Amino acid sequence: MKPDRARRLAEAACEAGLVLGVVALPTAWRALDGGLLAVLAGMLLALTAATYALHAVTFDCFLLTGHRARRNLSYTQRKD
Repeated sequence: MKPDRARRLAEAACEAGLVLGVVALPTAWRALDGGLLAVLAGMLLALTAATYALHAVTFDCFLLTGHRARRNLSYTQRKD
């Protein structure tokens, strides 16, 4: 795996873990058992995959269109 893709995957896993930890874990902490742990692990995988896909599509689009090379990431600044 390329370092850029590994970094994207690590970022996606951290973001998904943060969202899951803030939203679901406090609610499910008292009833935590094996079945619920499996559901939370599946949710973590699904959130990680969705976040990774969103990052990959966004950054690959920037690479294909050349926005990263031109440093033209802002659409709100005028060229006066």
